[in-house]
Amino acid sequence: MNEGLQYRLAASGGAVAADHTHKRGSERCMKWRKMADHVQGLAQLEILCKQLYETTDTAVRHQAEKALVEFTNSPDCLSKCQLLLERGSSSYSQLLAATCLSKLVSRTSNPLPLEQRIDIRNYVLNYLATRPKLAAFVTQALIQLYARITKLGWFDCQKDDYVFRNVIADVTRFLQDSVEHCIIGVTILSQLTNEINQADTTHPLTKHRKIASSFRDSSLFDIFTLSCNLLKQASGKNLNLNDESQHGLLMQLLKLSYNCLNYDFIGTSTDESSDDLCTVQIPTSWRSAFLDSSTLQLFFNLYHSIPPSLSPLVLSCLVQIASVRRSLFNNAERAKFLSHLVDGVKRILANPQCLPDPNNYHEFCRLLARLKSNYQLGELVKVENYPEVIRLIANFTVTSLQHWEFAPNSVHYLLSLWQRLAASVPYVKATEPHLLETYTPEVTKAYITSRLESVHVILRDGLEDPLDDAGLVQQQLDQLSTIGRCEYEKTCALLVQLFDQAAQTYQELLQSTNSSAADITVQEGRLTWLVYIIGAVIGGRVSFASTDEQDAMDGELVCRVLQLMNLTDSRLAQAGNERLELAMLSFFEQFRKIYIGDQVQKSSKLYRRLSEVLGLNDETMVLSVFIGKIITNLKYWGQCEPITSKTLQLLNDLSLGYPSSVVRKLVKLSAVQFMLNNHTSEHFSFLGVNNQSNLSDMRCRTTFYTALGRLLMVDLGEDEDQFEQFMLPLTAAFEAVAQMLSTNTFNEQEAKRTLVGLVRDLRGIAFAFNAKTSFMMLFDWIYPAYMPILQRAIELWYHDPACTTPVLKLMAELVHNRSQRLQFDVSSPNGILLFRETSKMITTYGNRILTLGEVPKDQVYGVKLKGVSVCFAMLKAVLSGNYVNFGVFRLYGDDALDNALQTFIKLLLSIPHSDLLDYPKLSQSFYSLLEVLTQDHMNFIASLEPHVVMYILSSISEGLTALDTMVCTGCCSSLDHIVTYLFKQLSRSTKKRPTPMATDDRFLHIMQQHPEMIQQMLSTVLNIIIFEDCRNQWSMSRPLLGLILLNEKYFADLRNSIVNSQPPEKQQAMHLCFENLMEGIERNLLTKNRDRFTQNLSVFRREVNDSMKNSTYGVNSNDMMS
Repeated sequence: MNEGLQYRLAASGGAVAADHTHKRGSERCMKWRKMADHVQGLAQLEILCKQLYETTDTAVRHQAEKALVEFTNSPDCLSKCQLLLERGSSSYSQLLAATCLSKLVSRTSNPLPLEQRIDIRNYVLNYLATRPKLAAFVTQALIQLYARITKLGWFDCQKDDYVFRNVIADVTRFLQDSVEHCIIGVTILSQLTNEINQADTTHPLTKHRKIASSFRDSSLFDIFTLSCNLLKQASGKNLNLNDESQHGLLMQLLKLSYNCLNYDFIGTSTDESSDDLCTVQIPTSWRSAFLDSSTLQLFFNLYHSIPPSLSPLVLSCLVQIASVRRSLFNNAERAKFLSHLVDGVKRILANPQCLPDPNNYHEFCRLLARLKSNYQLGELVKVENYPEVIRLIANFTVTSLQHWEFAPNSVHYLLSLWQRLAASVPYVKATEPHLLETYTPEVTKAYITSRLESVHVILRDGLEDPLDDAGLVQQQLDQLSTIGRCEYEKTCALLVQLFDQAAQTYQELLQSTNSSAADITVQEGRLTWLVYIIGAVIGGRVSFASTDEQDAMDGELVCRVLQLMNLTDSRLAQAGNERLELAMLSFFEQFRKIYIGDQVQKSSKLYRRLSEVLGLNDETMVLSVFIGKIITNLKYWGQCEPITSKTLQLLNDLSLGYPSSVVRKLVKLSAVQFMLNNHTSEHFSFLGVNNQSNLSDMRCRTTFYTALGRLLMVDLGEDEDQFEQFMLPLTAAFEAVAQMLSTNTFNEQEAKRTLVGLVRDLRGIAFAFNAKTSFMMLFDWIYPAYMPILQRAIELWYHDPACTTPVLKLMAELVHNRSQRLQFDVSSPNGILLFRETSKMITTYGNRILTLGEVPKDQVYGVKLKGVSVCFAMLKAVLSGNYVNFGVFRLYGDDALDNALQTFIKLLLSIPHSDLLDYPKLSQSFYSLLEVLTQDHMNFIASLEPHVVMYILSSISEGLTALDTMVCTGCCSSLDHIVTYLFKQLSRSTKKRPTPMATDDRFLHIMQQHPEMIQQMLSTVLNIIIFEDCRNQWSMSRPLLGLILLNEKYFADLRNSIVNSQPPEKQQAMHLCFENLMEGIERNLLTKNRDRFTQNLSVFRREVNDSMKNSTYGVNSNDMMS
């Protein structure tokens, strides 16, 4: 090779020149080839984009999606994205480039270098500035990319300059150009505010809160001020809102203002569903904008000057402004602000031209609700125009309720306003009249009469019946219960009048031979509403505010409903109305809560009225009406699941509170004795094995037997004969299943149904029997006679969760030592035998369920994880039940404990980490079991293979940051047990005690091989305590001391990095906080030392938070604390 090289160098100069020329030619050729490849690649990408977004062929779209995912993950993705933006001929290819770049800048592993991200940011801004007329979705994707880069780089420095924070400077050049540029500039700010306000799952919550707090303190108020100034300029000009671009600009400005006002200022991440409780925690530094009435006035003026299509956005902003925290103002300032707000509301009510638009109407209803959720009635009545405004609001509410078919979801906010107003009446101290005694009855009347009038129209026009939406009806009735109790005499008189009319008409129609079914249905619908409403207003009784007269009025209403019930029950053999029956049950539930029980005065005027009209002289007779209704429903409505389950819930509620006088009175009733002696399908059809019904429909049987079990226990004592008598139907069912399973040709469906019904019944009884005497009778009845049948069922039908889940749940209930009911005699081996059965069931189920292989993601919980979760709960209950000495198993060579624990490990390893936290019931049962294992069976954990130990430790690490406090607390406890065990083993090894067991050595070895796992958990716990809203500080403190003592060098490095990340003037204070944390702490994990550390940590957290206030590095800001 060298000879060849020398030869070429020795050649003539012409040859060398020719060689150079040849080289240049080949380089150019390669460049052209590369470019041609790029062009060809671009063309291919464009075709794929079109296929992805335009084709209707699923297979083609799937192929395109697959190819584009590969492109996203390719190493040259970045350069190709730039080429697509520069040369791509379709909007779809530009969209692909923007979304790919967003993924690249968002990735947590192998992030892009700072210079590259700055280049992308600048490139995007220039691209948007030079191409203002891109397709809307491309512009949106590019703005999203800019917002993502800015958020993730918020704390990145280049030459002491926070390079991504000059957002207003970035946008200014857009705002000084054409309308199109202006729209882009405002959208950038709007999208950025939204992006920073939203936490994403790929980055830690602590980082999100630090960025959000810093953005709030440094930029948000300037952005809000800019948006208000631009809105003022826009409203000052005569905008041509028919011009699409000017209309678009105004819409983006309003969205920007809304995003600023809707910002999560203090990191509470409020759920949008809790809308009516919302307070906007505006920082104190924003006071000037709200003390100046021009900001409020600006939005009210805009509402009246812009088209209805934009005014919902204005009203959304006003809703936020009306919700500003009370402590932002002193009393005088608040009164002035409220006065301007009420004036604006009055102006809208006086000029309601835009309100027929459903979106405007909805937002305006929300604004009205905020008047009372954020201000007191005593403040409202002092507003100058209050009498006029309350009249206008009442008229608006009445009109809205009368037009029930218009925007039904908005009614909630109006009723919420009146509910809060009515609830405040007893507490208002102002001398000015509130006038609610005049207007509240009008609102009550409008609601009641409009619901009754709706029945006919809904049936006539075939509309959707609001009564079918149980949640909505219940919500409105809860609100009406408070509104209706204001001026209760008027409410009661109206209900009596309407009820009498409807009931009389209904009776006449039933007696008439030529009445139409439609007319009867209308009257039943009206009576359904009235029964619901009567139940609600009775449920609204407040003991300290009610009078004898009001109790007498309740008596009038109750008498009428019970008379109607007698009429409808007498017709059940021919016909019944499901909705009316559900209303009756709702009424009974409210009546029970208020007038049944030890807390009620039996001299109540209600009972006197019941005695006069219906001859119900005391509570026992009223209870017999309840039980009579329950038995009637179960007899005639046994196949109607909603009525059956609500009826059984009522029975269950009555049986609660043992040994209250109510339960004792119930047991003496002949109807209850009938139920206790005749709980068979012959009398109660829902207990039958109906081949048409679904297996899951049998759930209500558990409720039924829980109630019967409680009632049976009242007089059961030690009477085994009475217990055997009660169990006869269940004994017969078990014998029938045993008979079926003993033959080879049994009807599988029938066997399954009988068994599932039976185990659901038994679980109800087991749950109710929480005393030792009664539970031991049940235990002796089921074990050993019937346990093999349950084991056989698991073997046969492990793949059918509808069958196995009830069996597993029964077993989990049987081994649960609730109220110390599982106390075996010293000579009894039953505790160990029960554990053997538990171990056998877990092992049988676990080994078989693992043979199913891969289960589709959408079915994995129902088919596999639910059963696994119950097994974990069962194992936890038996391990922590305190009725088995687990040491004897190894001593006598019994493998029951090992089998159960090994099955647990196999099941655990078959579950991906993500699933452990995605399914709440699974995560709760797993982490509570792990807590027991690390506490009492640490030797077993220490003996596991390294990959299993790492799996368990990483699941604890992930659980520490879980949103569920119960899971997080369980992880802290498990980690504490592990760390304590490790610390003890290390202490022993340094003291040169006798050689520890090989398992101990192995566990120590694993931990020494992987120190990063424990270090990461130390970092996580410390981060949560310092930076997050730590709700279980005590639990977090327990493992932290052990983690520090095991990793002293790492803790010192972590401390230094946290101190150095603070501004220079704060570093000394932070260093002192850490010094104080370890003051007086010794190198041991004795209880006294731990308690001292927990106290130190509480002081440490408080001092650190104080130190970080007003710092852009901190989570909170000082002005947020007031």
